[in-house]
Order: sequence, then structure tokens, then C-alpha cells
Amino acid sequence: MYETMLLTTKEAIEKRRSIRKFQSVPVPDEHITALLDAARLAPSGCNAQPWRFKVVRDNETKWKLVQAAYDQSFIAQAPVVLVCCADVDAYLKGTASGIQDLGQTGAIDDRIVKILLRRNSQMDIQMKTMSKEQLGTRMAFNVAIAVEHMVLRALDFGLGTCWVRLIEEQKVRELFGWDDNLYVVALLPVGYPDESPLPRKRLPVQELIINDRDKNTI
Repeated sequence: MYETMLLTTKEAIEKRRSIRKFQSVPVPDEHITALLDAARLAPSGCNAQPWRFKVVRDNETKWKLVQAAYDQSFIAQAPVVLVCCADVDAYLKGTASGIQDLGQTGAIDDRIVKILLRRNSQMDIQMKTMSKEQLGTRMAFNVAIAVEHMVLRALDFGLGTCWVRLIEEQKVRELFGWDDNLYVVALLPVGYPDESPLPRKRLPVQELIINDRDKNTI
């Protein structure tokens, strides 16, 4: 019923909307796999790749996620909900090895490798005093990049998504029996849209640029 529509990056960015009404049409497994593959290809600090995802399709679990998201009922309407997490241990292990890999492949020179390793050593000391919750917050930006890859890729399949960050992370962890090594960054409902929201107001480019006081150009 729904054909793949390969969009340019510009088209995908302009077309993306936060969808909160979904059709009750199943999303093919291969489309979800394609979204996860898009996330897999995202960049991350020192190539640590800390993102992990739980694919939820059953209604009972989706409604429990609704309860963990302050009763935002539209979440359960989506055929699929992706629970997007940061794996703390994977981040800690992956960062050091990622730095070495970057040096060995020539992506960065030895001078930068030494700086990164020194900073990573200093961070290790700092991280020993941090809770897993604090560490999760620190690495969440890596997961956010991966999630946005999925958000844009979804448009190629005619799918809509919505970032849901208003959640109680501990309730989600308890639902799946996870410990605090998995930090829940966001929920991502996925499905075929049953609405066509108008574009939201956006600031003009000039208002985004930090200029010297006496300059008004890029």
C-alpha cells in the first residue's frame, strides 16, 4: 500500500513533522530494520556507538509506556514504539577503543590521539564519581543523533514519528527489568500518519547567527 519515496536530505528535513495521530496499519519489519540501520550509521563521540533500542509492538506494553510518559495516549496508537537508550558500559568501553581505531585508520593524527586519550583518562576519573544517571545524561546527545537519523529515514517509507522526551525513565527501566546501565533517552512512536500538521513557526536564519555587535552579516 505504501511505497518507498526516496527524498533528498533537504526534502526530508522540510517535510518532517511531529506526528501524534497514526493509522492502524502495521509497519513492515523491513522498514523498522531500515530505521535501525540508519541509526547504526550515525556518528558518535570516538565512535563509541552507545545507542540501544527496544522495539515494542504489543498493545499492553505500549499502554504501560503511555503511563510512563505522563499518559500521552497517542504513543499507544502508533503501531511501533522504539525505546531509545544509552548503554553506559558500552560508552565507557567504546570510547577508549574508538580513539585508538581513529588513530590507526589515520582519521586523526597522533597528536590528537594523545590529547583524546589524555582527556579520556581525566574523564574516567571524573566518571567514577558520577552516577549512571549522570553518565546517561552526558552521552544522550550521541543517541539523539542516531534517533534523528531514524526520524528522517522514516519519511522515505511514508512513516511519521514523534520525539517523546517527557517520560519517567525509571518507570520505563522497571517495565523491562533494566538496571541503570541503560539510560532511557526518548520514546519514538512510528507509524503511518493520520494527520498532516502544518509547519511550525521557525526563526529566520539571521536570528540564529551570533555576530559581533557592529556586524549583521554571516
